[in-house]
Amino acid sequence: MEKNICIVGARGYHYPYGGWETFVDNLIDNTKDKTIKYYITNLTHEKKEKKKISYQSNAEIHNIFVPAQGFVTMFTFTIISINHFIRYIKKKKMKNVILVVLGCKVGPLFLIWRPILHKLGVKIIINPDGLEWKREKWAWWIKQCFKISEFFSIIFSDYCVCDSKAILDYVNNKYKKRKTPATFIAYGAYENMKVHKTKIVKELWEKYQINSKEYYLIVGRFIPENNYETMIKEFMKSKTKKDLVIICNLEKNKFYQQLKESTQFEKDTRIKFIGSVYDKESLLYFRQHAYAYIHGHSAGGTNPSLLEALANTNINILYDVPYNHEVGENSCFYFTKEENSLKKVIQKIEKLPEKEQKEYGTLAKERINKEYTWDLVVQKYSKLFETLLEK
Repeated sequence: MEKNICIVGARGYHYPYGGWETFVDNLIDNTKDKTIKYYITNLTHEKKEKKKISYQSNAEIHNIFVPAQGFVTMFTFTIISINHFIRYIKKKKMKNVILVVLGCKVGPLFLIWRPILHKLGVKIIINPDGLEWKREKWAWWIKQCFKISEFFSIIFSDYCVCDSKAILDYVNNKYKKRKTPATFIAYGAYENMKVHKTKIVKELWEKYQINSKEYYLIVGRFIPENNYETMIKEFMKSKTKKDLVIICNLEKNKFYQQLKESTQFEKDTRIKFIGSVYDKESLLYFRQHAYAYIHGHSAGGTNPSLLEALANTNINILYDVPYNHEVGENSCFYFTKEENSLKKVIQKIEKLPEKEQKEYGTLAKERINKEYTWDLVVQKYSKLFETLLEK
């Protein structure tokens, strides 16, 4: 039985951006089931590129034009993508179709879409990701909109897939009366892939005077709930001689100026903001040559950058919330917002013998191999697709 899987919510296939895009790439590239064909919408801001369709061995990539509209862009893109697939499914008279929706961006519209999709025989899977309404950056009324959207997304889908056990627990407790089944399928990572020092790395290391194993690393979206202020302040209080290398989207970001004022980090020559690095090989090289990785994410589910850190860095220091603890377990160190918490962790790990540091790295890689390989993730999704369509 041929299975046709339409995916919306990511920016596209082999699109150099973030978590959802990495998920789409790996789901497609690692699927061995020849009966599965994927259909992906690819965001473009170029009018001349719209409506183009490109082909991979097991995927069709459909270009969708959306003008750059800031954070509204992805809402618009998701709406247009779902409408596009509804028309395409009708036109091609497609059978055995599943629509996979990544994130709870457009929940209320499923009141309209669900009857149409079900009439076409389409099953709907929602992956809610994290709890978007918990993010500090949003105004109160926007948070309420996210809560409403989450409700409709989960209630009006046919299946809910959570990539974090903590998110699955939240869904089961919050929506006890729902009819939508829910399950846990993890996000994935690759363990210790061999990478070379790229041109990008050479240029950045020379510009910022970065040396192997002589820096702590932070990688993540430049937003308040990722605890940048706490991490920077605590690092500044520590007496480590190592640098703090921060890879994030600080370009044209107001938060950067706010941090400057609240932490005075520019006075500490150890702290090095180097901007965004989207090249995957360069990013892996940074991870593999870091002395330790610090992960401050406090909202959301299983974070891709955390899995990549466990797969590639020996010492990992995580902000202590359930999402992070379920991934790291006893392979990581943990800190809170309490004063001197992170400072004490830094002092502790710098006293660890090299052998013990490597043992933590081994434990971290065991966590990845046991629960978070892409092969395992893809197998579980393939089985879910088959089960849903058989029903």
